[in-house]
Amino acid sequence: MDNADQSSDVPEDSAPLLLTEPAEGTPDVIADPDTLRAACARLAEGSGALAVDTERASGYRYWPKAYLVQIRREGAGTFLIDPIALRNDLAPLAEVMKDVEWVLHAASQDLPCLAELGLRPPSLFDTELAGRLAGHQRVGLGTLVEELLGYRLEKGHSAADWSRRPLPIDWLNYAALDVELLVPLRDKLEAELAAAGKLEWALQEFEAVRTAEPPTPRPEPWRRTSGIHKIRTPRGLAAVRALWEARDELARKRDRAPGRILPDSAIINAALADPRSPAELQKLPVFGGRVQRRYTTRWLRQLHLARTLPEADLPSTTVAHDGPPPPNRWADKDPDAAARLAAARTALAEIAERHRVPVENLLLPDLLRRTCWRPPSDTSRESVAAVLTAGGARPWQVELTAEALSEALRARA
Repeated sequence: MDNADQSSDVPEDSAPLLLTEPAEGTPDVIADPDTLRAACARLAEGSGALAVDTERASGYRYWPKAYLVQIRREGAGTFLIDPIALRNDLAPLAEVMKDVEWVLHAASQDLPCLAELGLRPPSLFDTELAGRLAGHQRVGLGTLVEELLGYRLEKGHSAADWSRRPLPIDWLNYAALDVELLVPLRDKLEAELAAAGKLEWALQEFEAVRTAEPPTPRPEPWRRTSGIHKIRTPRGLAAVRALWEARDELARKRDRAPGRILPDSAIINAALADPRSPAELQKLPVFGGRVQRRYTTRWLRQLHLARTLPEADLPSTTVAHDGPPPPNRWADKDPDAAARLAAARTALAEIAERHRVPVENLLLPDLLRRTCWRPPSDTSRESVAAVLTAGGARPWQVELTAEALSEALRARA
């Protein structure tokens, strides 16, 4: 099967064809500088956009770095690049990629680890985001490929440990197939967007993703421990914090996913039980395991520190927010704000349905809540448009929503 066959239209009544390996065979993994330079020369001779993807090991490793980079270009073929073996020196690749459009699926997931390798797109097309704006209900890569191109991709290795070496052949096939059809999929989605008058919307969204700043680190990341709602006292929260921070330090040093060092559930159980001795700790689930016994002293030390922490240093049971409170509390705290939010949500839902876009893509929910909680004193369309623009809304979003929000912000309880 050649590439022309794979990108051709498929009759609607035909069953999707399962792809188990790339049309040109499984590429060898590029793991030395000479082979990388040769691959870059071939990529430079190719034409059109670059299909790009990465594989990480987030469920196994602490650092969210790329353990494999996949690239495909028409006329050049598919390349699987091992940045670890190359000591993250991908300068020749960055030179080739600096002036060509990149096609990615869910680009925001891949761009940070690509940036760590010195790879930054001059422009991009995000097939997941394009699918959302085009009105597709399900926008996974496999689903879009099946619906629009008539092929089915095996998706069995997305959560694999990609730090493993050597990588199994079926994993390499999976990785190569992730970029095999990205450019044909891009072309289909671009045509859909253009026909619906949404292509400019998509281009604005792609540019926002491309130029987005890294997220601001959370001030108290330990508060995201799963199950922390079970802890009701400052002393118990101090125990969670102490165990979380000790686990994070160990995970960072060993480059292991924190959950593989100690599950969140074990942290919560220890904070609730407050064990005082090795025997008491090892009676709890997880802590009695052979590996965990090596860390018994470490965990007990953290629990003792939390137990003896001065009152003034205990964490609060309430979390300070830099924005409005949860919407379910608005009716009590500010009935007019609740009325504004309800009116705005109704208006945006109607606009989203009319244009066949998800309401969360029409306007960021956080921006909507902030605007409704503390609206501008001037609720004219022009003033609301300025507020939305300052909050990061794209021009197409402002054009569609400013008038409706202007009216919604005048609602009263």
